Amino acid sequence: MNIGEIARRAGVSRSTVSYALSGKRSLSEQTRRRIQDVIDELGYRPNASARALKEGRTRTLGLVIPPASQRLTDMQLGFVASVVDAAARADLDVLLSPSGGEHDRSFERVVTGSRVDGIILMEIRLRDDRVTRLQQTGLPFVGIGRTAEPEDMCWVDVDYETLISRCVQHLADLGHRHIALVNRSAELVAAGYGPGHRAQAGFARTIAERGLTGVELCCADDASAGHTCVERLLADHPEVTALATINEAALPGVYRALRHAGLEIPRDFSVTGVAAQHWAENLHPPLTAADVPADQLGAHAVDLLIQRIANSETPVRHLLLAPPISLRFTTAPAPRRSADGAAS
Repeated sequence: MNIGEIARRAGVSRSTVSYALSGKRSLSEQTRRRIQDVIDELGYRPNASARALKEGRTRTLGLVIPPASQRLTDMQLGFVASVVDAAARADLDVLLSPSGGEHDRSFERVVTGSRVDGIILMEIRLRDDRVTRLQQTGLPFVGIGRTAEPEDMCWVDVDYETLISRCVQHLADLGHRHIALVNRSAELVAAGYGPGHRAQAGFARTIAERGLTGVELCCADDASAGHTCVERLLADHPEVTALATINEAALPGVYRALRHAGLEIPRDFSVTGVAAQHWAENLHPPLTAADVPADQLGAHAVDLLIQRIANSETPVRHLLLAPPISLRFTTAPAPRRSADGAAS
């Protein structure tokens, strides 16, 4: 139960309920009584963390997302939805703002315009000017993701290095000796995109440890790019029998390219990676994957940010998640291949 529901039942605005709770403005006794009756009926108790926010705040959190000109991936949308939902439970609003390129002015307005009490930052790079800017201003912020040296910032993140390593280990245990990594776009990786670099590190380390042959490819975040990427992979490296990916948006194209090549998943070619759970479950066949708990990450990010807003002296905290691989229907023992790469 939140202030919005109280306002609806009492027939007043959310701000009027806030004034009644805080005593910040005088209200008629009739209005105050009506609001109090609804509160008593519902047994409402303000969220403890939200109540700790200092008076005079905007009660709005900023969520800095990738540029609006780019199509958000399903996982990114999951992060956005989870942040909005967690903020609503604390009776806080969320202001979305893109960043990067021509959107830098939007980011600067959010940082300096007294529009928000704190910021949640998505898609963090190993060296990220936005993090540096926020640290300069002193505005409370939390990252979904982290820089190369994240000790001085609050963040929540997925352990892509460990998860891709587990994917490769799983494929190696099934007998695959030639494995590919399908990463995010070349532009993102070149810009220092954290998950892309950490996936590369986990892939390279495990390929070396298991004595495998590895191929790394970058791919844009859409099905068409996934199709083209796998067509190129099969043409240049017909010996490859499996791939791991952190690019969930490319997966429909990955599947399509394998079908067009006459390869059946998983009999002829295995696919695994890191993806949002419902996305992995709804592919055909359902993807064997480490399921990213977007709702959990978003909720933790909001909780950390509320704590930082309420008390700037709160020690920085970190949350690094490495969910287990959910075995579904896209990995199987490695097929035997002829010299030209055909399954036999």
